[in-house]
Amino acid sequence: MKKAGYNIKQICQSLDIAPSSFYYRIKPKEINANKLRLEAAMKHVHHEMDATYGKRRMMAELKDLGFDIGIEKVRSCMKKLGLIAKRPKPHKYSNGQKASVIAPNILNRQFNPEKLNTYWSGDITYIRTQQGWLYLAVVVDLCSRRVISWAFSDKPNSELTIRALRLAVQKRNIKGEVVFHCDQGCQYTSESFQQALKSNGITSSMSRAGNCLDNAVTERFFRSLKSERVNYRRYETRQEAKIDIINYIEPFYNQKRRHYKLGNISPAQYETNLLKCA
Repeated sequence: MKKAGYNIKQICQSLDIAPSSFYYRIKPKEINANKLRLEAAMKHVHHEMDATYGKRRMMAELKDLGFDIGIEKVRSCMKKLGLIAKRPKPHKYSNGQKASVIAPNILNRQFNPEKLNTYWSGDITYIRTQQGWLYLAVVVDLCSRRVISWAFSDKPNSELTIRALRLAVQKRNIKGEVVFHCDQGCQYTSESFQQALKSNGITSSMSRAGNCLDNAVTERFFRSLKSERVNYRRYETRQEAKIDIINYIEPFYNQKRRHYKLGNISPAQYETNLLKCA
């Protein structure tokens, strides 16, 4: 109509609308640069951390990047952008039966020691591959939550747990007494594993029979490993699974992944901070 010689006022009169409404509709929206930067940063963090960050760790990451943002703003933005964190499947712990102590429970759920190399925790889990089961044994320093060492095998025996222990001893310069806590699985109660502890001057501590909560930190690591990585993969071979799990543990879990119990910093950063204060 404008090309036919009608002006804006005439067009609006014919449509029975106010000229101001016409100009309001065609007025371009202002671009909010800060909002765009925030959304871009959130998408980057979500991708970089393999979709494992919920609102709390996302907020900590954004604050490190210079954004002044609260938890509710993070929650609403993540919802708007469709950034959904991976969640573990429901996990039920057994209340266990009457305690049957093999080694005393020295740890006694004191999961937050102040110094490194005072309490280590070990456990075994299994991963399905098309070749068959792959078994993983780890050793975790309870102070920093760092996975010190890991070992793989196609058999869940004491040789597997001994290899993980020896690797931990090699990686750490033990100067004081270390307590190694584990469950009452036969891989840890075996004479060969107990001898490996003694030969390295390490004291044995064990959970009560059937009580997973007594070794909750390492159980929680396995839960994170599976809910954030393994459950989203289909491994054709054991070797493929090993490579992917190592890639999760060292460059991701130890070096980058923020841990709520550590004040939302990674295990590696927590250890660095401890050594600076020593």
